[in-house]
Amino acid sequence: MYDPTVARLTYRALLGRRRALILGALPLLLIVISVVVRALTGADDQTASNVLGGFALATMVPIVGVIAGTGAIGPEIDDGSVVYLLSKPLKRPTIIFTKLIVAIAVTMVFSAVPTLVAGLILNGNGQQIAVAYTVAALVASIAYSALFLLLGTVSRHAVVFGLVYALVWEALFGSLVPGARTLSIQQWSLAVAHRVAEGDLVTSDVGLTTATVLLVAVTVLATWYAGQKLRSLTLAGEE
Repeated sequence: MYDPTVARLTYRALLGRRRALILGALPLLLIVISVVVRALTGADDQTASNVLGGFALATMVPIVGVIAGTGAIGPEIDDGSVVYLLSKPLKRPTIIFTKLIVAIAVTMVFSAVPTLVAGLILNGNGQQIAVAYTVAALVASIAYSALFLLLGTVSRHAVVFGLVYALVWEALFGSLVPGARTLSIQQWSLAVAHRVAEGDLVTSDVGLTTATVLLVAVTVLATWYAGQKLRSLTLAGEE
């Protein structure tokens, strides 16, 4: 289910100079903000939770997920180079699964690692806040990567749709419409973080069991359907 050649090509595409600069911009900004906030306010648990929840998890993780998930396959479909890949004797689910693993790895490195560093800077992991949000970032990275990889497979406007989901649905509607939070990867990951954190600074509108089921379901279904769409794309090209 994992092909090293496909993985190498995908890593090369995602970590090219231009895309790597984009991927690194938000993590760098998070670290800078954390240093400034710590210098101005000192070690404060509530402030650390606000920064990690409001910027790291709500903004940085989904945007990095959009870039990595859609970038793992979208450009190849857009420029037609995917035909070369599909001409190889590889099962289509293997291609999708390999690209998903790469997208998850890249998203985790550029989101979970900076989240941990920022949390340690902000309050030294008081009340396990840094670790809790890092776990949330890790969990969210998996679901975001699967969802946005699917978008990259089915649409030429995957980046736009991904940003609409991340910034409009989760950030805007999620803050205004309570029911919308149930369909939010951010809230699902916060449910996992709540279990890790000490105290009530990290909260979620979704229970842990529900969140776990939904995270697994979205990841599995998105990956399966992406494989199906890639198979139909092959048939269309052959016809």
